[in-house]
Amino acid sequence: METNQHNDVKAVQELVDAYNKLRAEIGKVIIGQDEVIRDVLISIFSRGHCLLVGVPGLAKTLLINTVSRVLGLSYNRIQFTPDLMPSDIIGTEVLDEHRQFRFVKGPLFANIILADEINRTPPKTQSALLEAMQERAVTAAGKRYELGNPFFVLATQNPIEQEGTYPLPEAQLDRFMFNVLLDYPSLDEEIMVVKNTTSDYDPTLDKVLDGDRILYFQDLIRKIPVPDNVLQYAVSMAARSRPGNGQAPDIVSNYVSWGAGPRASQFLIVGAKCSAALNGKYSPDIEDVNSVAPAIMRHRIVKNYKAEAEGIAVEDIIAALIK
Repeated sequence: METNQHNDVKAVQELVDAYNKLRAEIGKVIIGQDEVIRDVLISIFSRGHCLLVGVPGLAKTLLINTVSRVLGLSYNRIQFTPDLMPSDIIGTEVLDEHRQFRFVKGPLFANIILADEINRTPPKTQSALLEAMQERAVTAAGKRYELGNPFFVLATQNPIEQEGTYPLPEAQLDRFMFNVLLDYPSLDEEIMVVKNTTSDYDPTLDKVLDGDRILYFQDLIRKIPVPDNVLQYAVSMAARSRPGNGQAPDIVSNYVSWGAGPRASQFLIVGAKCSAALNGKYSPDIEDVNSVAPAIMRHRIVKNYKAEAEGIAVEDIIAALIK
């Protein structure tokens, strides 16, 4: 038992070192966006998927490309368009020269998938991606095909253009562990970005981890023990976001039509474990739950028309749930 504990303590330290190296490598290309990078890495180590929401030009695609390079994982970018069909992402059966059908794998068969502008594609294709995210496998012509392991979907969404988009249904949003908002860089960061991108600056990126190490760290995070009070706090935070629940604060009762489901509680705990480990702690506390709560709760709380009319933001509701 002692040896196991000693190994786990050592493993947490290895994770902290790997995380710091990852941050340093990604920082060679991506200026600023510290919270966004942290959330993306937490979702990778937690076996979650991540939705990045931000206006064009904030380096969403570049960030994901950089992450895949430093993690040494296979990477495919799928540009979602209104005419994209499920077979375009899953793959299709073709007749080969021996008159046999064989399955040609689509771009989903990689470790990291960038689903670019996911809300531009019709529900049929969105739901094909949904199966892949949930099952980590796809079905084509009645046969099941396992996807890469680790498998991780990073989707981007542009919040301003609503013309010709198909908003993601709540059930699909719920499959994403995090909904991460990207903001404009500060003045100093933007000066740095412009300086780097308009010169011949071309950093060499070192590979920090491979697939096997990522799977090892994902297993390590599952093993981290959670104190009962932290478990209770996370579950009650999700429960208090549901109107009609006896413990819901007034802001929820007045302005929310739907609250977060049990998946939010699960993600709050796994995210808190990962946040604790990345900070070198061997067990999460309430602070860890609070640090991941906004990105986990943001897309799981549906406001009512009264909230829209009175300009109540989801962030205000989350702030009330974080005691």
